[in-house]
Order: sequence, then structure tokens, then C-alpha cells
Amino acid sequence: MSVDCVVSVRTQQTVTMALLGLANLVKRNVDPLLKDTLIKTPMKISLPLWTPHNPNDHDHGSKAVEERMLAGSKDHIQVGMAANLRDFVVTNYEGQEVKGSEVCTYDGIPVAYALSPIETINYVSAHDNETLFDIVSLKGIPFFHSGDEILRSKSLDRDSYNSGDWFNRIKPRLADPSFKPQSSHILAAVENFLNVLQIRYSSPLFRLRTANAIQQRVRFHNTGPSWVPGVIVMSIEDGHEGVPGLSQLDPIYSYIVVIVNVCPTAVSFANPALRARTFELHPIQAMSTDEFVKNSMYEALTGSFTVPSRTTAVFVEPRNI
Repeated sequence: MSVDCVVSVRTQQTVTMALLGLANLVKRNVDPLLKDTLIKTPMKISLPLWTPHNPNDHDHGSKAVEERMLAGSKDHIQVGMAANLRDFVVTNYEGQEVKGSEVCTYDGIPVAYALSPIETINYVSAHDNETLFDIVSLKGIPFFHSGDEILRSKSLDRDSYNSGDWFNRIKPRLADPSFKPQSSHILAAVENFLNVLQIRYSSPLFRLRTANAIQQRVRFHNTGPSWVPGVIVMSIEDGHEGVPGLSQLDPIYSYIVVIVNVCPTAVSFANPALRARTFELHPIQAMSTDEFVKNSMYEALTGSFTVPSRTTAVFVEPRNI
């Protein structure tokens, strides 16, 4: 897939970018992922970094207010995972079906603007942010900051664009040497990074090319007011050759479920719509050296998935070939 140009635009400009054949770096998706850090404003809560047992030091108000902020972050992230499509329909934390353009950022700006997944370049870190190591999506075009895969640090420099080549070398650069990652940590990070890429390219369902395909095939299950905090559940459905309905895109997998658990404990999530299926952990994760993710399980009788703490597990349903 190619685009005519890649541009970075300010938030207020993105609403006019749809259908221009341009891919946009979507900075607004950084907010719900990283806003809980001490480097950014502590007024906001991010989903991956927040847990009931590990809040930041800022007083967000009552528990109900804090949970509402967290739920808003979850809605924001789900829209980002659906390529920031403005017409993608999700069930928000209040139980209402809303379009991506009706889900707003902390500042009241609509999250989604795109009419096509090729108009979205999702990223978490870049030259004008801390790296992922300093800060300790699936649809659209992924963008990775050089060095993220080897735990690169820039000693919390928020914008190293003008810091010189000596500072921007791709190597761990920490103000406190005791934080320097060991070789084993770097090798594990590289393997995890490669696993993510291999999983993404293991199925065309992770790379749907049109808004209609995403709207028809992608669903989020842990939604509404009774959602399990700290957990995102996304499914992608494929059709079957010769069967009316969805066309078949993937010759290997007929259904995929991705579960993101940011909690400090294992969680279980059951959905009757996902019962009596043949899900198994993705072969890339099942064969990895990450023994933790291998504890992820699926129970067909109840449609229940169990995922270890702070883990993203990918389940696939193989076709009978």
C-alpha cells in the first residue's frame, strides 16, 4: 500500500484531511496511552499505566471520577485501534453506540477524523516525545520511533530534535546508570518487537484496507458501564468461502481475538458470543520465549479468556484445512 505523501498536522487541521490521499501522524492517540506519566500532565489518566493499585500522585477526585476518566481513555484507544475512522461505531463507557467522531479527547476534540485506514499513522513515541523506555495499534499504518525495540532512552529529553547527533545516537542514554537495561532485557525487547510484527503480518485481518471492512469485521467486546477496568477485547471476523456474508480474506484463520490486560493481576473475560469456538494462542506467542504470555487460556464452554497481568494475548481460530 502506498500513499502520495506523509504529513504531520495539528489537531485542528486533521478534520479537513479525509480523502486527500495523505497519511497523517496521529499524535492525539498518544494522550490516552501516556498521559499518566510524571513527564506529561498528571491531570490525565492513561489506560496502560493506570491501575487501581498504582495511581499517579495527582488527586483526580472521587473514585467515580477516576474510573470515568479511565473509561474515556479506553474508548479513545479503541477508536485509535479502529484506524481513527470517524464513522466507526463503538459502544462507549455509558453504553451508548457512538461514532468515532463523537468520542472526544480530554480537550473535547473529536478523536476520529479519517474516512480510510490509509489516512492514519498510529504511533506512541517519536523525536518530540520521550521514548517508550523513558515512559515505562492494530489498524492504520504503524510507526515506531527508532530504537524503541532496543529500549532506547534519551534521558527524558522531550524533544531531542536539536540536541545534536551525539545525543541522538541509538543507544541507552540514562541520567541514572543503574537504570541501564541488561543485554537480556534488550534481547527480550527485540524478540517481543519482532513477534508483534510477525503477528501483524500473519493475517490480512490485521491489515484491513477499507473503512467498510473494518466496520463489518472489527468488534470491541468489553464495553458499556459494566466493563472490566483495564481490559480491551477486540475481535476480527473473517468470512468463509462459499458462505453468504463476509468474504474470506485469510486462508489460515477465520477469527481473531486480541486481549490487552494492563492490570497487575491476571483477568478473565467471558462473552457468550465467543463460546464453542476453537481459539488457541497465536503460534508466534505459543512458540516465543515469553513464558508469561503462554499462560493465556481460552475455555470454549463459557467463552472465557484468561490473560496474565500486563499482557497482550492474541487468540486465533484456525480453519480446518
